[in-house]
Amino acid sequence: MREHRTGRPEPMAEADGIIEGRNAVIEALRAGTPIDKIYLARGETDAALGHIASTARGKGIVVVEADRRKLDGMSLTHSHQGVIAMAAVRAYATVDAILSAAREKGEPPLVVVCDELSDPHNLGAVIRTAECAGAHGIIIPKRRSAGLTAIVAKTSAGAVAHVPVARVPNLPALLKELKEEGLWVFGAEADGTTRLYDADLKGPAAIVIGSEGAGMGRLVAECCDFKVSIPMRGKLNSLNASAAAAILLYEAVRQRLG
Repeated sequence: MREHRTGRPEPMAEADGIIEGRNAVIEALRAGTPIDKIYLARGETDAALGHIASTARGKGIVVVEADRRKLDGMSLTHSHQGVIAMAAVRAYATVDAILSAAREKGEPPLVVVCDELSDPHNLGAVIRTAECAGAHGIIIPKRRSAGLTAIVAKTSAGAVAHVPVARVPNLPALLKELKEEGLWVFGAEADGTTRLYDADLKGPAAIVIGSEGAGMGRLVAECCDFKVSIPMRGKLNSLNASAAAAILLYEAVRQRLG
């Protein structure tokens, strides 16, 4: 039988980790390609898009409905067919794997928990600093957060290949689990009652960094054992998220070297 071909080729994976078009996304799901998030056109009832959504959710992939204007703005091919997937540059780790890696090294765990960092440049910078500081892993929420996209990988200067990143559905529940594993939870907060240089970061520690605008969410903040403030000697009263992470991480390094 002669193969039928349409006049326009099926959109395929493009640069920057963007996979566009129904067949391309279905094939990526079938092949087990690590996918960070899938955007579907809001209000579409097409069977193929429904299949993509159910398959993705079954694999634990975040599915977001978006209006077509947003998809048009994201599209590189201008022929997205109502679906765009953001490929992850590597598979996500598990929290257990991060803690096990620390145990295998004989080191007290040092992890960074990012509370809804939506800017991929900030997340990439945090991952880069975490790798340089010898942190054992990063934990991010599944929703309202940047993921392991190509932009994050580029900003991390390759560190994303060396630092395991876990993604969890509920950060407050995760922090409670970390406490049960013996970690102390230190949240960076401008009005924190524990001064940075009074915080004991030598033991098992989770450092929580809040979002760029709002800081830590209320439920996340309530799970912190200590709310740590960074000394501010200038006219501004806050640092960006990646800078705050760097300061806390390297204070932990200093204490652990001492």
